[in-house]
Amino acid sequence: MAARSRRSPSSSSRRSQSMVAAAVVVIALALALAPAQAQLSQSYYASTCPNVETLVRGAVTQKLQETFNAAPGTLRLFFHDCFVRGCDASVLLSGPDDEHSAGADTTLSPDALDLVTRAKAAVDADPQCANKVSCADILTLAARDVVSQTGGPYYQVELGRLDGKVGTRAVVKHSLPGAGFDLDQLNTLFAANGLTQTDMIALSGGHTIGVTHCDKFVRRLYPFKGGAAAPPRGRR
Repeated sequence: MAARSRRSPSSSSRRSQSMVAAAVVVIALALALAPAQAQLSQSYYASTCPNVETLVRGAVTQKLQETFNAAPGTLRLFFHDCFVRGCDASVLLSGPDDEHSAGADTTLSPDALDLVTRAKAAVDADPQCANKVSCADILTLAARDVVSQTGGPYYQVELGRLDGKVGTRAVVKHSLPGAGFDLDQLNTLFAANGLTQTDMIALSGGHTIGVTHCDKFVRRLYPFKGGAAAPPRGRR
């Protein structure tokens, strides 16, 4: 009997592996980059908004039923928020110095922003919860829920983050990794945020669940400049 050929992992399997990796680093982000003054606890809202996790999860579920794009977008939104001033939701602020109008934040997903807006509205619609849950915690919960609802693991989240009150547009460019960063630059930036090279690889590969823009990596595949021969066709 002929030996069976080994089948390559399915796309769903690769996505699940990506989500597990992303989950590990999302947890690391939430803990390593939480604002220093916040006292985090899984039961932080037990008496003030006991249904907060259910409310956020419902908003996430509804949005993901409309578009999958909200999943990688929310992970990227959380990543970008945490790397600038810590996980304080300052990326959501609107104003003359807002973060999401600077650098890489200009390409943050509208679907992700809408997801967080809906989750915030759902929480505030509960009379017991209105204006008691920080946007930083809502974004953290939403990041966890998109991981679990797209094939990754479910994990407990500690809450109690405080919202940032100022935007820091000027430092966005220097706080986030660029598409052209080499390994040393990436390791240095992630180390400054308490993360290892393994964390960097997992987050870089997992935080968009395999989705990216071609212009971010095409030069690594085809390093041709003006006047040079066109890249060969038919090669991958």
